Amino acid sequence: MNQITFESLPIPEVVLKGIKDADFKYCSSIQEKTLPLSLSGKDVAGQAQTGTGKTAAFLITLFTRLLKNPKPQPKEKGLSAPRALVIAPTRELARQIEIDAQLLGRHCGFRTLCIFGGMDYEKQRNQIKNGADILIATPGRIIDYYKQKLFSLKGLEVLIIDEADRMFDMGFIMDLRYLFRNCSHYSKRQSMLFSATLNYRVMELAYEHMNNPVKVEVAPGKIVVDEIKQVLYHVGLHEKFNLLLGLLKKESGEKVLIFCNTKMWAERLELLLNHNDYVVALISGDLHQKKRISVLEDFKIGKLNILIATDVASRGIHVDNITHVINYDVPQDPEDYVHRIGRTARAGATGTAITLCCENYATHLERVEQYLKNKIPVEWAEEELYLTAKEGAPSFKRRSPIKTNSSKSTGKQNLKRSTNNSQSNSRQPSKPRR
Repeated sequence: MNQITFESLPIPEVVLKGIKDADFKYCSSIQEKTLPLSLSGKDVAGQAQTGTGKTAAFLITLFTRLLKNPKPQPKEKGLSAPRALVIAPTRELARQIEIDAQLLGRHCGFRTLCIFGGMDYEKQRNQIKNGADILIATPGRIIDYYKQKLFSLKGLEVLIIDEADRMFDMGFIMDLRYLFRNCSHYSKRQSMLFSATLNYRVMELAYEHMNNPVKVEVAPGKIVVDEIKQVLYHVGLHEKFNLLLGLLKKESGEKVLIFCNTKMWAERLELLLNHNDYVVALISGDLHQKKRISVLEDFKIGKLNILIATDVASRGIHVDNITHVINYDVPQDPEDYVHRIGRTARAGATGTAITLCCENYATHLERVEQYLKNKIPVEWAEEELYLTAKEGAPSFKRRSPIKTNSSKSTGKQNLKRSTNNSQSNSRQPSKPRR
């Protein structure tokens, strides 16, 4: 089957330069099906998994649309008015879209602004007030600024919703509908929606707020690619950390991503691994955004080779060459299992996904395997794989939430929360069986 090249499509030369900068040569499956429709101006509702190239598909369409209709940024009652809006459910995904937009749109001359929580509130407020051609944002923060009448959406030419199913899962559906109602009429803009599944809820949203969207589906094929080696260990909770130490030594992964189900256990694991001489950092929902960016950058460039995360980050971590994903806990949602282990073996590489199943989360395993329509291969750990943890681990204390200055009315509030030292009495992993 002949692959479609980007040069064979009606894409402006300046966008093609960005595509070449990104070293893209042939269209992926979702791009082959989407671009001929979207470049002709049609609205698209696309089904595609993470890592299939959907971000490039909608960005190429966005740049092409704006370049074909060059005009100065419009003003409504003195307000700035972006020409395009991209909505993403998480900060990590919004930032990744911004990075891709800067690369693909390098030669287009558009001003792109990424807006999300956790960053300097007043700085972002001034930036959005000064205007941008393209806004990339999470729902909550962009609505906050919109209600302050800092900008208008009535002149919007392109609207893109990424990972719509995740929007539903995270409770953003009312925010999405609010944005749709306050945008330009669907007949005056081009809209694109992407989702891992085009279920009834997603398609209802599309048909209600888009202009007769064409449904595009790419068969996901195998839920988990063959390049990922999956391994499952059954282990008691009291020996789980000792087994993790043994696996880290045995596998010697260059980049290891460890997932926990709760922030409390993620923080505890970070403390214990640091105490056992591993250079490790944690990324979770309430970590200050500048710190999140710094931690991810250190992980990308190899300053640290172990990153601990909660599921809030599973769809937003786009780091090349992750060799191992370790599920310290079996996730409750089977889709989260797929998203977690999908952080490895990207772009044709190989990777290893290790899952530790203890009594706390054993009931989740059946749901995961039903979703996979397959059993995860089981290996039994020999005694020597259980390593003794270093003695004298410091007591565990929960972190306080970050300070925020979300608006003038609430910006001065101090959200410090005291924690009880009794939490430090949580059971420490025992020494291995002898």
